[in-house]
Amino acid sequence: MADITPGQAYGFFTDTSVCIGCKACEVACKEWNQLPGHEPAFGDGYDNTGVLDAENWRHVQFIDRVPDEASTAGQGKAWLMMSDVCKHCTHASCLEVCPTGAIIRTEFDTVYIQPSVCNGCRDCIAACPYGVIEMDKNKGVAQKCTLCYDRLQGGLEPACAKACPTQSIQFGPVIELRQRAEERVNKLHDQGVTEARLYGADESVYGGLNAFFLLMDKPEVYGLPDAANAVLPKRNNVGGYLTTLVTAALGVIGGLIALRRRREPSVEPGAPPPDDIATPAAVPAKVGGDAS
Repeated sequence: MADITPGQAYGFFTDTSVCIGCKACEVACKEWNQLPGHEPAFGDGYDNTGVLDAENWRHVQFIDRVPDEASTAGQGKAWLMMSDVCKHCTHASCLEVCPTGAIIRTEFDTVYIQPSVCNGCRDCIAACPYGVIEMDKNKGVAQKCTLCYDRLQGGLEPACAKACPTQSIQFGPVIELRQRAEERVNKLHDQGVTEARLYGADESVYGGLNAFFLLMDKPEVYGLPDAANAVLPKRNNVGGYLTTLVTAALGVIGGLIALRRRREPSVEPGAPPPDDIATPAAVPAKVGGDAS
C-alpha cells in the first residue's frame, strides 16, 4: 500500500460480493480501539452485533434472502453479508449540527469526534441518517468509527482493513478506490451478475461517501436509504427561513391583537358604551357637586 499522505481523502471500499461473514473486522476494531462490545445473549444468531453503536464500530450484517419454500431449493440465492461502518460522509450532517465543534474533519478528510470536546448533547445522533453514532454510557460522550485516526497518523491502515482475509474491506485514497470499484462492478456485470451496484461512490447519496459499498441487492435490503431518499439537510434553507419569519410575524400580530382586546373594558349587553357612562367633562362637575 502507498504511503498515507495528509491532505488527501482516504476511506473504505467495501465489496460485499466477497464478504464471508468471518467478523475479523469486528474483532480487529474492538481490539485496537479497546471497545468492550456487548454481552452475548441467547438467540443472537449469526448477526450477534445487531447494530452500529458506541461499542460496535463495525457491524457484519447477515441478510437471509433464501426462499422459505423447500421446493425452490434456494434458486441460486444466498445470504447477503456486509461489514457496515460509519460512512465518513463528504457532507456530514453530524458535523454540521455539533454545537461545540467536537466533530471535525481531519487532514485525511475523515469525520472524527473529539471526546474531550463532546458535551453529550446527542445532536449528532439525531442528525446521522445511518444510525452510526451512539452515546458511550460510561464516558458520557458520542462515539463512532474514527477510521483509525491514530493509525493513519502513524502511517498504518485501519485495523479492520488490515484484518480482512478476502479484501472485502479495502482502504486507500478515495479517488483510487472509486476507480477500483468501477472496475470491479463492471467485471461482475460482464460475468452476468447484474444485481451488483455501487452505493455512495458518487454524489447521488448525501453528496458522496468516503466509505462506500458494492452491494448485491437494492440499498433498502441492507437498511440503507436509496438515492431518492438520501437528501442532504440544508442549514441555509432560504425557503424555510422565509416561512419561519412569516409564521413568526403572524404570531406577533395575533398576540398584539389578543393583548389589545384584553385591555378593552367589557360591556354588559344593553349597557351604554363606556364613553356615555363617564366623559372627561362630566367627571369634574360631579366631584364638585359632591363637595358642596
